Amino acid sequence: MTTEATLTGAGLTLGYDSRTVVHDAGIELRAGAVVALIGPNGSGKSTLLRSLARLHHARAGTVTLDGDDALALRPKDFARRVTLLTQSRPTPGGVRVRDVVAYGRHPYRGRFGAGDPDGPAVVGRAMRRTGVDGMADRAVDELSGGELQRVWLATCLAQDTGVVLLDEPTTFLDLRYQIETLDLVRDLADQHGVAVGVVLHDLDQAAAVADELVLLHQGVVRATGTPAEVLTAALLTEIYGLRIDVDVDDDGHVRTKPLGRHNRKVTL
Repeated sequence: MTTEATLTGAGLTLGYDSRTVVHDAGIELRAGAVVALIGPNGSGKSTLLRSLARLHHARAGTVTLDGDDALALRPKDFARRVTLLTQSRPTPGGVRVRDVVAYGRHPYRGRFGAGDPDGPAVVGRAMRRTGVDGMADRAVDELSGGELQRVWLATCLAQDTGVVLLDEPTTFLDLRYQIETLDLVRDLADQHGVAVGVVLHDLDQAAAVADELVLLHQGVVRATGTPAEVLTAALLTEIYGLRIDVDVDDDGHVRTKPLGRHNRKVTL
């Protein structure tokens, strides 16, 4: 059963070899809220998310889980509380969908796969919630990119953690499954009290699904706040290097409109 949790990164400086890609970044993921990391390619979004999952060592700063040093936790204990869906994973050949989703139960199993009585029910629920239950007996290497992405999402949900980290979860998905995935993200927060951190490129999708946005540019957090606070025309135009108009309707919904050379005369 999912337990509510808070995952916090403070003063995080991250890099590869001699290159620093994230500078003194802070982020907090709270139970029942969705935080979306946005920004241009190469801005450090995925690196920051991976550092929260303990997959990228910080040169400076701390990651805490419910106030405790996340790095001090045993791997299985951490994996029972935090899960990450990465951008890409190797596809196992000849393995059925239900067995791949069951990989998410690894932190709950003892030696030789024993000791997880709740596993089958949790795996079944994860497959239903992601719409892959109808392909449970298919081999994953026969699936399309979109189908496989939903299988990995189901594997992530089967881990049944209080914090879920998603790196571009709508990649490869058609419009229907993009929207269903974003609905699922909201359900995790609203119905199950999960703390969700998600990297998204689509600004309108981020505005629609997130309670809070963290906007990164060249490794620096430029703004943190509600979609209406972060998605301003001036800031987006500066960061993305092209004119972006922004409209906020009476209900507070934010929509962005990037303007290229052929539609710059169009106004919202």
